[in-house]
Amino acid sequence: MNRPEKMHADTMTCGVCVEPGLFELREMPLPAEAPAGWALVDICAVGICGTDYHIFEGKHPYLNYPRVIGHELSGRLVADAAGLGAGDLVVVNPYVSCGTCHACKRGKPNCCEKIEVLGVHRDGGMSARIAVPEGNLYPAEGLTEIQAAMVEFLSIGAHAVARSGIEEGDRVLVTGAGPIGIGAALFARLAGADVHLLDLSRERLAMAADKFGFEHLHNDSDPAGILTGDLASGFDIVFDATGSARAIEAGFPLLAHGSTYVLVSVVKDDITFNDAEFHKRETRIIGSRNALKADFMRVMEAIRSGKIDTDALLSAELPLADLPERFAALASDRSGLIKAVVRP
Repeated sequence: MNRPEKMHADTMTCGVCVEPGLFELREMPLPAEAPAGWALVDICAVGICGTDYHIFEGKHPYLNYPRVIGHELSGRLVADAAGLGAGDLVVVNPYVSCGTCHACKRGKPNCCEKIEVLGVHRDGGMSARIAVPEGNLYPAEGLTEIQAAMVEFLSIGAHAVARSGIEEGDRVLVTGAGPIGIGAALFARLAGADVHLLDLSRERLAMAADKFGFEHLHNDSDPAGILTGDLASGFDIVFDATGSARAIEAGFPLLAHGSTYVLVSVVKDDITFNDAEFHKRETRIIGSRNALKADFMRVMEAIRSGKIDTDALLSAELPLADLPERFAALASDRSGLIKAVVRP
């Protein structure tokens, strides 16, 4: 149910990134009707992710300011829609696809040629209410409002693992132990892989061990120093979740012969590598973008069955009213942060 402070008659309070470094609350019109095929959702919880921090820092390549941020969303339907009833809790898939381009016709709406991501290409859900295509609403039966807001970011990692062709017993390295990297590591472990984590932050690695039980942790500033003993031949799959071009390039020597390199993070820079070394390994490079409905469903089932500990993922919960004062601090020190969730 919506609290009184969220909505004031015909307006609602929204979290807006006005320009790099400036986040403020603004009153905006409250949506009263949704376009045909869309539904109104009263937002319950909003996860803050790396994309939001990049928007705040002015590092996002696809964004125009000002922008209502927020794409990790849970909410309740305002009226019956998509076969669900008013008040039902839903997970929002924030990737609005065209449905007609080549990728969409091939069942890949996550990489639609005209994709619009809520909170990036169009205003997001850091607000009381938002309109969403009915096909992008998934029932969150058995989940709490906070858990439902975590499904999207975990789906990124689940999608990357699904794309990788992972097999039980594979030796896997995840570079970058932030939220996306942890998500990829969790689903790689569920697939039966032997999972290693590499991060330059000892705090992040300690958190991965303490909260999630990961044992193979690497903090070497020279990643090639990892390849000793049983690891000398490299890794079957490497997932990059660093957001760093230099880190991506440093990952190539860590690949075993016959391996796969999955690039989960996105960088603006060109990536270079030695072609001869790449070819002799017959390595596959796979870009992993966003997630599909099947990934969302896989994540929800993992949460419902207790295979994913969402309590361990939650670092902070705060009201939207507090975010303008806390956003800069959250963005500047993320080593000990996995997921902060905002209540609009």
